[in-house]
Amino acid sequence: MNPFTTVNPPVLGSPRGFSHGLLAPAGSRLLFVAGQTAADADGSVSEGAFVAQFEAALTRVLTVVATAGGRPEHVARMTIFVTDLDAYLKSRPALGELWKRLMDGNYPAMSLVEVKRLVDAEATVEIEATAVIP
Repeated sequence: MNPFTTVNPPVLGSPRGFSHGLLAPAGSRLLFVAGQTAADADGSVSEGAFVAQFEAALTRVLTVVATAGGRPEHVARMTIFVTDLDAYLKSRPALGELWKRLMDGNYPAMSLVEVKRLVDAEATVEIEATAVIP
């Protein structure tokens, strides 16, 4: 059950795969999740495939959320940084399935930004998030 009130003004058009805004319930706690890549516990990124890196980065975000007592539906905002927008666009069908599995259909307010490179040299995806934990 999504704890947020979705704010999608009709004048902005219907969003696909995200929400224009989410209103958090009163009394919630904010969790700011730092950018996560596909790095392992030692800081190494060994996986090269885009979808695999996306899954690893999102799993790391959700691990932080779960450790704070939250669930995927508590993620309110997400920024996804990619080094190859074309790879992201080509991967959308696989990412959609991955999203359904990991995020359980939750679509936070999101931005996707193509960047030249990331701090983790082998990373192609980095995800940061804000969660609202009841």
